[in-house]
Amino acid sequence: MSSPDQNRGDGVSVSPEQMIAEARKAFFVMFALLAVVWLVQLANYADHYALSRDYAVVSGDIFTLPDILVAPLLHWSWAHIESNSGPLFVFGFLAAYRGVVRFLGLSVLIAVSSGAMVWLFERGDVGTVGASGLIFGYFGYVVVRGLFDRHLIDTLVGVVMGASFAYLLTVAVPGTPGVSWLGHLGGLLGGLVGAWLFRDRRARAGTGGAASRAATGSTPQPRSDGTRADLFKELDDLGLL
Repeated sequence: MSSPDQNRGDGVSVSPEQMIAEARKAFFVMFALLAVVWLVQLANYADHYALSRDYAVVSGDIFTLPDILVAPLLHWSWAHIESNSGPLFVFGFLAAYRGVVRFLGLSVLIAVSSGAMVWLFERGDVGTVGASGLIFGYFGYVVVRGLFDRHLIDTLVGVVMGASFAYLLTVAVPGTPGVSWLGHLGGLLGGLVGAWLFRDRRARAGTGGAASRAATGSTPQPRSDGTRADLFKELDDLGLL
């Protein structure tokens, strides 16, 4: 009897059960992250937002460089955290459901790119905190990830998210008052770079085997249409075939 798992055209075995398991992990990871953000907000509010003042990223201040990794957990007000919580959960979940370990590395990259952009280019003695840099990073990652991984579902998700939330890009350009557009832009760039750095390299695993066959002089077998096989596999996983 054959296994219920089916191979994509790139030779990577992915089953609906595995996808559901990863989605479950992503849900709990984002739930835990959001819980931490809100617990920090409670402590911050109780201390009259001293945490935001003490751990904000300030342009050119070398002592605030380590705060790049902490600032995304802090906010300036209840309205600030409320506006960030929904998008953070949605885009974070979509970024995490293909692998939690990859997601953690991506989050660090985005936090660094967003904070570094603020630290290098922000003008004035302005303290920047908030999860919006992460949101823009996850958004950029989700939109282009499917193109690098050559994964149909992720590509469709990226198209839908890009079309539905394109308005987010309006606060990643200069001129938005009271908003750190540099932090948004830095996060977006970090997400785009992360989509390439954390792309699925397993698709190239067959290259070594082909080289070995060439070295031994064996005759290569005809290859099937990988693109069509990918499409049929994804549709079958969704129960459409």
